[in-house]
Amino acid sequence: MSRDDGLPKGWTMDRLDAVAFVNPKKLIPNAQPDERFNFVPMSVVTEEFGGIDVSALRPFSEVQNGYTQFQSGDIISAKITPCMENGKIAVVPELDNVCAYGSTEFHVLRPRPGISSKWIAYYLLQSRVRRDAKRNMTGSAGQLRVPKPWIEGIVIPVAPSPEQLRIVATIEQLFSDLDAGVAALKRAKTNLKRYRAAVLKAAVEGKLTAAWRAKHPPKEPASKLLERILTERRTKWEQDQLAAYEAKGKQPPTNWRDKYKEPAGPDTAGLPGLPEGWCWVTVEQITTLVTKGSSPNWQGFSYVDDGVVFVRSQNVRWGALDLSDVAYLPVAFNDAHRNSVIRAGDVLLNLVGASIGRCSLATSEIDGGNLNQAVGIIRLVSPGFLNSLMIYFVLSPHIQEYIAKTKADVARANFNLDDVRPTPIPVPPVEEQRVIVEEIEERLSVVDDCESQLEVSTHRAARLRQSILKRAFEGKLVPQDPTDEPASILLERIRQERDEHGDHHQRQKQTRAGTRSKSQKTLF
Repeated sequence: MSRDDGLPKGWTMDRLDAVAFVNPKKLIPNAQPDERFNFVPMSVVTEEFGGIDVSALRPFSEVQNGYTQFQSGDIISAKITPCMENGKIAVVPELDNVCAYGSTEFHVLRPRPGISSKWIAYYLLQSRVRRDAKRNMTGSAGQLRVPKPWIEGIVIPVAPSPEQLRIVATIEQLFSDLDAGVAALKRAKTNLKRYRAAVLKAAVEGKLTAAWRAKHPPKEPASKLLERILTERRTKWEQDQLAAYEAKGKQPPTNWRDKYKEPAGPDTAGLPGLPEGWCWVTVEQITTLVTKGSSPNWQGFSYVDDGVVFVRSQNVRWGALDLSDVAYLPVAFNDAHRNSVIRAGDVLLNLVGASIGRCSLATSEIDGGNLNQAVGIIRLVSPGFLNSLMIYFVLSPHIQEYIAKTKADVARANFNLDDVRPTPIPVPPVEEQRVIVEEIEERLSVVDDCESQLEVSTHRAARLRQSILKRAFEGKLVPQDPTDEPASILLERIRQERDEHGDHHQRQKQTRAGTRSKSQKTLF
């Protein structure tokens, strides 16, 4: 089958299985059990046709059964989600042996003579091809795969062999320029991240407001503020106790106030010095509540379409909430977990997993919501330490390093509530707290703007990459050479060879090959 509707002169169209073997039969290498072969797991194939690492070696006895086999010049393309959608495609480079082995989640494409491996690989890299592949996947959720019949039936444009090579070379030159630009964008992002950390570090150390402080000596040291916070903290505890007794219809006992536990101060040994007027405190000293949520599964609750906002660790980002994928639970969940009901202004801190240490401020959008066991609530005494400043301080390198060193379960990265409470926090005088927040926000707003622009440029580069591929396979990327042999003659030659020998015969011949000559040429 071929057609040339709208194609450049000398081009044609044909099925992929007409120009390449799809999942060819394995060779049977003449190899000893301990002979080592290149091995390629899915993880070493870089996304977006970014390369392949074939340096890993495994004994023949381990790989001869149960793994995908391929040769130099073959295209390996991920067939399972999400690797396929992410563009895990590679052309196999020169190998140490006659063949290599790898993940069973690869389709293997072996181009026929006159067809460039990279021509096929770049065609499959197009977003529209991957979207179509996704629509045709089969299997269960999480195990969806591109079926072999679908990939065999892809209709692909075929240019004359020399033109394939010219187009591939131009694609690679343009992609190389794009890669250099993207690398510069990544370096800029890294520098902005470092600058953000430097701003927060300077804020915690008092260096950010050093000039302001020299002109504005503190009217009251933070130690006096701490006294008021501790008094207010105890008052709040007493009010909660009286309310609890009243709710039960009981009179408080004579010595009920003696049950109040004074929060422990920080161990300042090893802590850096602070500017004059500042003091170290623990999280427990300046809070009325340090708690975490619960899993709905423990009490048989299920998610609903509308109800109580349920905050999970993925919703708590670095300094901001992400409610693009928020869950909801029945109102009854709040009745069962009143202690973890969120109030606007609460500091939310991720306690478990790879996102440990991320924190953000609870906004009015989630006021009255609840949260799961991977997220903690830090509720500050009011008035006292500014909750916005608490966010910045927790995100600073000082506190992040403390969290990293203190987490109890290294394997699971678990920062317990008992670890949260003694966390040391520097407290500036009240008036300086506001100035610090203003200084941080002024600087970080510039960082945010720069990061947004870099993100736009990164997306533009990705779109330009796809535009290059689109133009390439429309024949608009390089000038044509009228002396090139038309692709129709190439395909006719491929068909004649196939008819003469038959795919079965040719595959059987491949299975008997014991070696591969280093001088054998593959059209890349």
